[in-house]
Amino acid sequence: MATSTSNGRAVVLVDGCRTPFLRAGTDYAKLMSYDLGRMALKGLLTRTGIDPATIDRVIMGSVVQNVKTPNVAREAALGAGIPNSVPCFTVSMACISSNQAITSGAELILGGQADIVVAGGTESLSDVPILFQKKVREKLFAARKAKNPQDYLNLIKGLSPADLMPEAPAIAEYSTGETMGESADKLAAMFDVSREAQDEYALRSHQQAVHARNEGWMGQEIVPTMTPPDFEPVTVDNGVRDDTSMEKLRSLSPAFHKPYGTVTAGNASFLTDGASATLLMSAEKAEELGFTPKATLRHYTYVAQDPDKELLLGPAYAMPQVLDAADLTLDDIDVFELHEAFAGQVLAVLEAMKRNGPGEIPMEKLNTWGGSLSLGHPFGATGARLVTQTADRLQHEDGRYGLLAACAAGGLGHAMLIERA
Repeated sequence: MATSTSNGRAVVLVDGCRTPFLRAGTDYAKLMSYDLGRMALKGLLTRTGIDPATIDRVIMGSVVQNVKTPNVAREAALGAGIPNSVPCFTVSMACISSNQAITSGAELILGGQADIVVAGGTESLSDVPILFQKKVREKLFAARKAKNPQDYLNLIKGLSPADLMPEAPAIAEYSTGETMGESADKLAAMFDVSREAQDEYALRSHQQAVHARNEGWMGQEIVPTMTPPDFEPVTVDNGVRDDTSMEKLRSLSPAFHKPYGTVTAGNASFLTDGASATLLMSAEKAEELGFTPKATLRHYTYVAQDPDKELLLGPAYAMPQVLDAADLTLDDIDVFELHEAFAGQVLAVLEAMKRNGPGEIPMEKLNTWGGSLSLGHPFGATGARLVTQTADRLQHEDGRYGLLAACAAGGLGHAMLIERA
């Protein structure tokens, strides 16, 4: 458990933004995570007017990294016009990578090593690295020493055409071999979450996102992007389904455990490209520079469970810890933002909180602008979206406290309390 206020210092969120989140394989298909990160950082610099030379650190989360940009935070920062004298580093903690980026930045500020930190995340699931089997990779590595055609012929001996087939990436746990969707099915069954309830929640997510978009609430956090080949502005998330219905959701077949599973393509988050960025400062520095913060980061925690049995249950452990540390109850929280990896996962977490935790989270306070099921889930960028969206909702709804939480691969979880400034 940690707090973002100590030694007389407090960490504030000045502002945050993100690119539109787009389904993988659509308008961002020709871009790298570097491009998306660069656009998010540039958008943050433009909208805040911060002098890039005053930034002490840039930290970004990323999960499926492009081998050309292993420290994508550095490359994206340089591409966005941040001076080369600013140190940058990239973190990876599955779906809570940009949460880790933000709390790493907060800790630098609290420790007096920084006053201004840019933290966020970037992910391109249109540009995942394609692997060959281990034996093929070994042969390719050995080919560096080949000197003549016969050497190359000797290298391919023992390989069959099937060996040369690329390995399709899978969103599966290395420790268990189980996909996240299979784990979501198990979790839903454990907490008696029906297929009907999951479809109803997925429909709610899309309806809330459509309403927030139509009201113009979402626009405050989105920075338009320009993409090749036409370079037409992209201004909205393209995964939000205006026309979805219970009839359409009911018609979808189980995606993982067939024929009796309850997780489908309609009640699970989809592969998404996107990037996000936040501007963090010490409260003193924000006041000195004339910035009006949106929120103060208060308490936060990270948890870990058995990835076989409780892969996606992290928020149910993390949220009570944060509430206890802040000496608050659920009734004190005005805004809840919970990452929606799967509808079944969200409903299982809510049920766990009700059965064994601090109580029932009111649905009228939860994800009222939509969530990952509708907006999308670029792995490395979702955490910063949660922080920014919580702060924006607190401003919009005249609330004081916001509680955000997310699950992550590996049986990890995170929760953070923020207070409107």
